[in-house]
Formats: sequence, structure tokens, C-alpha cells
Amino acid sequence: MTNYSLVMNNLTKPKNSDTREKPYSCNICGKSFSQNGTLNSHKRIHTGEKPYHCDTCGKSFSENSHLTSHRRIHTGKKPYQCDICGESFSERSNLKRHKRIHTGEKPYHCDICGKSFSNCGNLTKHKRTHTGERPYHCKICGESFSRNNHLTSHIRIHTGEKPYHCDICGKSFSENSTLTSHKHIHTGEKPYHCNICGKPFSTSGNLNRHKLTHTGEKPYYCDICGKSFTQSGALTRHKHTHSGVKPNYCDICGKSFTQSDTLTVHKRIHTGEEPYHCDICGKSFSQKCLLNTHKQYSCDIYGKSFTVKSNLTSHELTHTNERPYQCDICGKSFSKKCNLTKHKSIHSGKKAYHCNICGKSFSHRSSLTKHKSIHTGEKPYRCDICGKSFSQKCNLTYHKYAHTVEKP
Repeated sequence: MTNYSLVMNNLTKPKNSDTREKPYSCNICGKSFSQNGTLNSHKRIHTGEKPYHCDTCGKSFSENSHLTSHRRIHTGKKPYQCDICGESFSERSNLKRHKRIHTGEKPYHCDICGKSFSNCGNLTKHKRTHTGERPYHCKICGESFSRNNHLTSHIRIHTGEKPYHCDICGKSFSENSTLTSHKHIHTGEKPYHCNICGKPFSTSGNLNRHKLTHTGEKPYYCDICGKSFTQSGALTRHKHTHSGVKPNYCDICGKSFTQSDTLTVHKRIHTGEEPYHCDICGKSFSQKCLLNTHKQYSCDIYGKSFTVKSNLTSHELTHTNERPYQCDICGKSFSKKCNLTKHKSIHSGKKAYHCNICGKSFSHRSSLTKHKSIHTGEKPYRCDICGKSFSQKCNLTYHKYAHTVEKP
């Protein structure tokens, strides 16, 4: 072809491909194409035909270009390089998405809230927070998810699979992101910083959750009761209260729970594991919150822990024998104010607690509770040696002396 012919050929080509004629139509869905080859490729969506096969792993593809991209997984070839940072990619589309990190470009906009995204896939996932769409369903328990990777992670709850292993301590995880976050415990690394207050975090998820404390945003809404949450996980757990679904099963006793972390804590009842240790006295606990409570309100004589400071104060009086609460009628003294209040009912004759079955009245709530077990037959105190049950704790204590051959 002469130079003149090349020039004329270029001049006659339409500048906008959208204006070209599309004479090739799909007889299944009606979509039209400008080229017959493009129509043939499109038809494979309907037929499921995948004529291009990888000679390394046998995987099949509907288009030759997809096979070419796939082969780079085996060869490790990454021909597309970022001219800003030098990072390489196996596909041109991945390079294009990567460059938006440098440019800050976010061309995909949510038409509901206006939020922008750097790639179309993230926009699609985001829109499901508005629509509540959950197209991925668990075949075991029926729970639905907005993302396929969330379903994959969820299924591992049922199978117990933990394919990601820490090469430092050997601990295993069901998700790679959880392993990455875990490794920061060993390294102490906190690479994610809040641009508002500067606080550092070991994971991007923790940073994103923290940022919501500044904005007050709660983007996850329950479509049943309208309650909103700052985290998608919190919404998922909340929905279990409506559905009654408890997907986390104990493989020892069969008890089920709505949350996986509750199951983890429960299993320690069976294993006796107490992974949280006090660095002051060495005492161990099954839950971190119990350790925190112990450290905060702990008796420095016997190490006994209390959930509230007032209980610790009352307990410490047992060591000093101090009884600051005195009855102004008979002069008797008590270490706790509540005991003085109970005692005064003896003088007043007041019996404020009534049995709704027989009408008998009592001056103390605990006396009423003990009395009701006569009607119900309930015996909640069980001997762990012989199995015998009792309606009152004091009776169980007395009974145990029979096993120890001790006398009270």
C-alpha cells in the first residue's frame, strides 16, 4: 500500500467508534456489535463455551486474551510498569487502576450518596450498603453476604479451615488480612495514622473504624428496624437478633453463638485456657476484660478482684475488721451499708418482699428467693463430687463436709 493510500485510509476511518454501524446482532439478547468476531466472543457468555485452555494447569477461558493474562500467573511475567513508582503488573487494567493511587482519580461516583471510587468494582460493592443486596448465600446456614470474599471467609467458620499461618508463632487464621494484622503484634508496627488526631493503628480497618469517632458517621443500616452502625460486622451481628441465626457452633458441646469471638471465649470453659496474665501477681484469666477488671480493682492482700471499686472497699474492711455502719437502735455495727439496711428491718418489722404464690412476706430479698425454691422445686446448687443438688448454697457447703470428713 502506498503512503497516499495509507493517509486516505486513515482519513476515512471514523473518529468515534460509537458512530460505526453495528450490523452483527446477538439472537439471544439482541445486543449489537460492529464486528463478527466480537459477536462470537459475546455469545460465549450465553453458551458458557471456553475454547482456550491453559496447557500448564488446564484452566479454560472464553477469550484468548484472558488466557494470555492468566499464563502470566505461571510465568510471573509483568510487562506493564508504572512510570511513577516502578511497580509492575501482569495486566494493563491493573496498571491503570494502580495509577489512580498516584493521581487520586476516582471516576466512579455513587448516584445515591455521591461518594467516589477509583474502580468500578468498589462502587458496585458500596452500592449494596444502600440497597441491602446480599447476592452471596451460604449453603450450610443460609446467611447472605454482599461480597463473595465475605462468604468465603464465613464458610471457614463451618469448616474450621485456617489456611494462613504465622511463621513466627505458628498461629493460624482463616483470612490473610487477619494474619497480616496479627504479625503487627510481633513487630509492633502501626503503619496506619489518623490524619485528624495522628493516632497510629496496626490495621487499616481499625483506622477506618476510629475515623468514624471523629465524623460520627454510621453508614450501615438495619433494613428491619432502622438502627445504624459504624461497622458492617456490628450490623451483621445485630441482624442475628432478628433472625435468631447462631452460625458459630462449639464442636465440643454443640452450643451455638451469634458471634465468633463469643464462641472463642466459650471454648475456654472446656479447654481451661487462660491466655491473659497479670504482670503484677501472675494470675491468669480467660478474658481480657476480666484481666482489666482485676488490675483495676484488686485486693493487694489476697489478690481477690472486684468489678466495682465500692465492692473492693467493702472487702478490704474484712481485713481491718472495721465496721463503720452502726445501727442507731441497738448499736450493732456492720462493714457494709446494705447489711445495716437489712438489719434495721428486724427492728421495724417491715417485710417488703412478698411471695406471689403463697403470699408469705420476707424482710430480705435473698430470703424470698430461697423460699420460692420450695414452690418451684428448683435446686440450682449441685455437688461436683456426687451430683446431689440443693436449693440453697449453704446446704451444699454443709453437704461437702461429708466428702472431706471435716466438721463445720
